[in-house]
Amino acid sequence: MGQFAISGNQFTYDGKPIQLLSGAMHYFRVVPEYWRDRLLKMKACGLNTVETYVAWNIHEPEEGQFNFSGIADLVRFIEIAGELDLHVIVRPSPYICAEWEFGGLPAWLLGYPDMKLRCYHQPFLDKVDAYYDVLLPKLKPLLCTNGGPIIAMQIENEYGSYGNDKRYLEHLKESMIRRGMDVLLFTSDGPTDVMLQGGMVDGVLATVNFGSRVEEAFAKLEEYQAGKPLMCMEFWNGWFDHWGEEHHTRDAKDAAAVLDDMLKVGASVNFYMFHGGTNFGFYNGANYGGFYEPTVTSYDYDSALSEEGERTEKYFAFREVIAKYAKVDESILLEPVKKKSYGRVELTGQTSLFDSLPALSQPVARTCPEPMEKLGQNYGFILYTTHVSGPREKAKLVLQDVHDRALVFLNGEFQGVLERWDKEGKVELEIPKEGAELRILVENMGRVNYGPKLKDYKGITEAVRLGYQALYHWTIHPLPLDDLTELVFQEGEGTFAPTGKPVFYKGTFQVDVAADTYLDMSGWTKGVAYINGFNLGRYWERGPQETLYIPGPLLREGQNEIIIFELHGTGEAAVTLTDQPNLG
Repeated sequence: MGQFAISGNQFTYDGKPIQLLSGAMHYFRVVPEYWRDRLLKMKACGLNTVETYVAWNIHEPEEGQFNFSGIADLVRFIEIAGELDLHVIVRPSPYICAEWEFGGLPAWLLGYPDMKLRCYHQPFLDKVDAYYDVLLPKLKPLLCTNGGPIIAMQIENEYGSYGNDKRYLEHLKESMIRRGMDVLLFTSDGPTDVMLQGGMVDGVLATVNFGSRVEEAFAKLEEYQAGKPLMCMEFWNGWFDHWGEEHHTRDAKDAAAVLDDMLKVGASVNFYMFHGGTNFGFYNGANYGGFYEPTVTSYDYDSALSEEGERTEKYFAFREVIAKYAKVDESILLEPVKKKSYGRVELTGQTSLFDSLPALSQPVARTCPEPMEKLGQNYGFILYTTHVSGPREKAKLVLQDVHDRALVFLNGEFQGVLERWDKEGKVELEIPKEGAELRILVENMGRVNYGPKLKDYKGITEAVRLGYQALYHWTIHPLPLDDLTELVFQEGEGTFAPTGKPVFYKGTFQVDVAADTYLDMSGWTKGVAYINGFNLGRYWERGPQETLYIPGPLLREGQNEIIIFELHGTGEAAVTLTDQPNLG
């Protein structure tokens, strides 16, 4: 049994003082085959602890249906850390932010009318408690008090940036204690008066999150919590990217100097991130700072270990600083990252989305266009179809409100795009005498993960108007695109995509030795890529990211299959598998 505790202004483990040197790595962003390698690289940098969030939406994808296998095998991840003699900090709050879809909250919560999030609202608390009934007993044997590696757990996450409901925070604290979580509990918030006032909980250690100005941040924490250990729970040493922005980087020397400032005052630190990984599938989040900003597929974060697990300049700069304060084990043997170019892959199979609807979706009829959540759909795309009577002179099509990006078709012909963040976007339709079929394909580009706009319904959330007239009676196809096995492809060399038509492309390639590779999407417009049925995530010519990471374990020796769902068209039905990432 281990005892992690607070003694005056320092942490102790089994009575001996310990300075926590921790790194964030999210098991759900890294394929399980690579967990041990990444954790070993943390240890080789001098870290003694790993920290992870727990993503509720990964573990309870549908209400009452739980998943703790594969990339969701949290228990195995923690066990591997323990086998490597790393302590573990777990942050199992219902909400995690993390630039992750809906901040980790499951989308099905929004299927309940009047659901209130992150406050003392009994229907929300009931869902959290039902989740904790399944999750927390799995963690109990792994607590240090039971001989496991977990030394501390977080209550909620940066709650002071969102609200001030102490009754809610107390409920979460008691929910954890009641289920046997008898390790150190903590909160983490930005180092400001408002955030600390909103996020702190009586009897729970407060920690702070920041990327610079160490003295100022810790001084603010000490105003509210004197004489306790200082800890930066999120040392932001890199940053994430939104589509259409520049790729973020931070100078290694600058980040290392801030680390030095923390360690020399005896503070503990958790690098956010130490290894970022990837927002596979449809799990990227979005921010809303006046307008909607979706996060890219890569979560490289310009961190110490790159998206594919390479040690970066930052890694070595951090190791040098850590070596001044702790023993760094030089004897750990690390495997090099195996990368390979598999070259050009012709995509010879093709089928259009509209032709494939029967294989992908059971349509439903609704008077008004309903958002995904009202139809029990979490992620992907949703298609709305109606007949508009004619003749009608040219009028503006208004989607009220679209979340997040809509392609408009009239009698099968592409008319334009309407985007949530583009208030100037305009599509005008003229309807012939015999009337016309109107189709609107909406992409959910990731629910907001931070701030006041969390309740982010997807699809058309209210109404469709042509001119001043609302249009009713819709056929709706939910398109989660989580299973493409029923698609039937037409084969033909060198097929081309018609502009503006959503099309699935398929190709195969041979692998002799499986290694990491990158799918170069140059020349393609926007869509989603799959390898052997696994959703790699989104690509978009808007950038900055231009390649999608394919971890070697997703490949198999012999024949492998690529499917690309392209929304607008490509000059050439081919992709390249290269050994170099391009994050812009």
